[in-house]
Formats: sequence, structure tokens, C-alpha cells
Amino acid sequence: MIKPIFFKDNQLYIVDQTLLPTKYKLIKIKDHIDMAKAIKRLSIRGAPALGIAGAYGLTIGLQKFINENKTSFFKQMEIISSELIDTRPTAVNLAWGIDRVCKLAKANNFLSVDKIWNLMLQESKNIHSQDIAMCESIAKNGYEIVPEKGAVLTHCNTGGLATGGLGTALGVIIRAFQNGKKPHIFVDETRPLLQGARLTAWELMEEKIPCTLCTDNMAAYLMRNKSIKMVIVGADRIAANGDTANKIGTYGLAILAHFHGIDFYIAAPTSTIDKLTKKGSHIIIEERKGSELSRIGSQQIAPINCKTISPAFDVTPAKLITGIITEKGINYPPYNFFK
Repeated sequence: MIKPIFFKDNQLYIVDQTLLPTKYKLIKIKDHIDMAKAIKRLSIRGAPALGIAGAYGLTIGLQKFINENKTSFFKQMEIISSELIDTRPTAVNLAWGIDRVCKLAKANNFLSVDKIWNLMLQESKNIHSQDIAMCESIAKNGYEIVPEKGAVLTHCNTGGLATGGLGTALGVIIRAFQNGKKPHIFVDETRPLLQGARLTAWELMEEKIPCTLCTDNMAAYLMRNKSIKMVIVGADRIAANGDTANKIGTYGLAILAHFHGIDFYIAAPTSTIDKLTKKGSHIIIEERKGSELSRIGSQQIAPINCKTISPAFDVTPAKLITGIITEKGINYPPYNFFK
């Protein structure tokens, strides 16, 4: 399993996921500017992985300010935090990871700057290792609800490439197979950037799990004709009432699953649940550049200057969600996480 982010010889590296599965390339992250660029161009992506990346990005970015006074150091911390958070406004884990490291720094402002920075680095590593454990717990909590046979449909990428460990929704699927279940997995290609085709299908094949790639607009056909028993996806932000933002196309799948009487599950860590966002209509939806829609790689597929719309996410109402699997267990409606 490829780790999307790791330390080697005291240097931080990420795998450039825009090139997978045909090419494996590492990007050395020297500071927060490198990390911001990598996040924005989706070289690293997936809500849990962004939480890890945000924590490391802030810490690495502050390394050059270790010899500054505390006032300057903390001012830079706020500036860098804002720059990183602004790269992906929908995924809450990014801000969560950064905020966790910031709170630790502020709680220890009586220490010297270099000691504060070392605490921040250790906290970033803690976030990383805890995410690995979180993935294992989600998989353990969710695998029993995966059908023994039939088929499961998933959307976008929620495996090891999107987290620090086994994955969220894909982790549940992988653990189900490791425990003897044998449903067939249908993988949405996930337009416009094909995370399902490029990443999820590749990860499943690496795990030797039977899977079939399908276009996003085949979902209704598959639900009617191919014995889909369950849809399971990840999440980028879950509102306090259970409304869930995930990769564009998820809402449509939930509607189709509801119509066909198919269970629709979300798998995500509790860090993706945003207590400050009361309902889905309050979630900011990231708009991506139009070229991601009008091109595939270097190939232009639409007329030059054709107008485009490219929201990266949509919001699935809580009433369409059968259950939300977290590291703490499975939550069922009504979703009053913070009541």
C-alpha cells in the first residue's frame, strides 16, 4: 500500500497522485508554499490525508521562523494557517489538523520557540499515527454490514491514498474481503478528475479484490440490473445534523439508492464531523477551474472557450443516509452528533 505522505531522512514527502497509476513520483515538501501548491493541484487529497498534510504543512512552514521572537513566530503561524486552509474550503479535516497543532502551540507559549516547534512536529506525527489507527477502527466497525455476496458501489477514492492508513469506505471493503466476504465492487470513474478510475480501481486491484470500473452515469442501470446491495462512500465534511459533503456525484447516488431501496453508507472519522456547521446548506462548496472539466490530462475534449461549471462536491441530506461509520461505531438517524 502506497503511503501518500511520509518522512524520510528528516524530509517530508508526498506522492503526486495526479500521475497515478501510470507514474510514481515523490514531491519533497520544503515549506508551506510547496504544501499549499500540492493540496490545490490535488497532488495530495482525501479528507483525512488533508488533515495530516495541513498539520505537517504548517509545521514545516514555520521551521524557518524558529529563530524569530515569539510574537513573530505566532504571527507567521496565523498567516500560514490561513494560506493552507484557503486551498480547500470544503474539506474540514484540513482546518481541523491545522487548528489542533495551533492550539498545542498556543497552550505552550511559555516555552522557547524551538521547543514549541518541536512539540508541533510531534503533534503532526501524532495526527498521522492516530489516523492510521482510526482507519483500522472504521474498518472494524463497518465490515460486518458489507453484504456477503451481490455487489457494492463506491465513488471517488477513499483508500490508503486518501488517508494515513487503510482508508475509510475502501478500508471497510478491504477488511470485509479479508474476513471472507465476496461482493463484487463497482467503481465509479468519478469525473472530472477520475479518482475512481485512476486510484480506487488501482488500489482494489493491488488488494486483489474483484472490481469493475463504470462511468458515473451508469449507477441507475447497475442498481436495477447488477444486484447492487450497498453504496458506501467517504466524506469531506459532515454537518452536525448528518448532512454530508462529498465528491460531486454523491448526492445523485444517494437519491438513486433511496429510489431502489439500497443501503447508502458514509465512512469517515469523527474529525470530519463539523459541530460548527449545523446543516449542509451552510457548507461552502469548492469550485474548481473549468479546465479540469474541458480537458482530460493534456487532451482537450470540449470546444475552446466553452463555458463550464465545476463544483468539487455536493451535499447529501441526512435523510438519504442509512448510517455513518466512524472509528467510534455506526451512527444511525437521527444524526444529533452534538445535541
